[in-house]
Amino acid sequence: MSLHLEISSCIRASSKMSDCTQCIDACPESITLVDNLPSFANQTGVEAAACVGVCPTEAFSLSDFSTTEFFFTFLESKIRLISPKLNVPCLSVLSVEHLISLALASEEEISIDLSSYDSQSILYEQIEARVEEANFVLSSFSDKRLLSNVDTIEIPKETRADKSKEEVEDRRSFLGNISLKGAVKHKMSFDEAVEAEALKVFSLDGDTLQKMKEKNLPDKRKILLTTLKHAKVPDTFEVLAEEDIGFTSQKFVDERCTNCQICYRICPTGALSSDGNFSLIHFDAMHCVKCRLCHDVCEPDAIQLQAGFEIKEFFEPTQRTLATFDIRRCNECGNPFTYQGGEMSCLRCSEEEEEAKFLHSNAKRMKAALQSNKEQKGKDNET
Repeated sequence: MSLHLEISSCIRASSKMSDCTQCIDACPESITLVDNLPSFANQTGVEAAACVGVCPTEAFSLSDFSTTEFFFTFLESKIRLISPKLNVPCLSVLSVEHLISLALASEEEISIDLSSYDSQSILYEQIEARVEEANFVLSSFSDKRLLSNVDTIEIPKETRADKSKEEVEDRRSFLGNISLKGAVKHKMSFDEAVEAEALKVFSLDGDTLQKMKEKNLPDKRKILLTTLKHAKVPDTFEVLAEEDIGFTSQKFVDERCTNCQICYRICPTGALSSDGNFSLIHFDAMHCVKCRLCHDVCEPDAIQLQAGFEIKEFFEPTQRTLATFDIRRCNECGNPFTYQGGEMSCLRCSEEEEEAKFLHSNAKRMKAALQSNKEQKGKDNET
């Protein structure tokens, strides 16, 4: 099982201004940055599963395992236990959104098997934190919970894979007599191992750049939206502290906004958008994955996180208008621009006019200086 990265979905690929390090924070021993993009060794596999579960845009994945497929197959099964001994390569592949969706979609309580993990490890802390966040969010509108179990769990025999035969065959292969033919084979294996250690480096080619222009909502968010439609609507809606919910947010835009349009053009999911005249900024909280890219690229720092997240958005999602602008046509070039008072001239034309004035003034000063030098030389010659 190997780690894959769809670089066109990576937040850092969208802008060098991005400060997103969630994959690196989750897997510091496996993921590094090369030219501002995540990189990892060719052999990297399930040991980096935590970056799959934490990536806001689902850019990371593991071969031979799909979190989306797992969601449906798990609900179809009779077992209500999620365990690395049974049905997932590692619990860390599941995001908070997956955990909430599973709890909501299941009629019976789901147990999370933590018995395989060292309670002092970073991985254990990450998994436990996700389960706690999922339960905290669930407690704001539902009585459903996920049960964490750190005791050794006996997996039913009919669900366990018999690996003893495979293990015996692996030992025989490893300890077998090494002939000349075998030596060549082992040399090839060694070369492959060296290649596996090589760093997988990503770059932004034409196809990648084209894909980056598309606005895509991660499957885990689509699953959450679907399960919420079938969940019981609470009588009252709570407000959670912004820092207590890591997968979405609510925002506001302050007076420093210049309508530069970068935020909604770069938003990977379309949570931020505008109209045909670029006269406003819309925001849809249920499309926000809290990647913070819009904050990273906003030069005046006009986009702010709302202090609280309203659970009402889960059940009555609304597209809010964060800012409106007075769009007029420039008297010079005729193009529309954000009017903020003063002359009816767009920023580009105003800057060009200021530059022209500067060049004209500078030319006059140079001409005056040359004339002064010429006159001075004339006086010097007379004397």
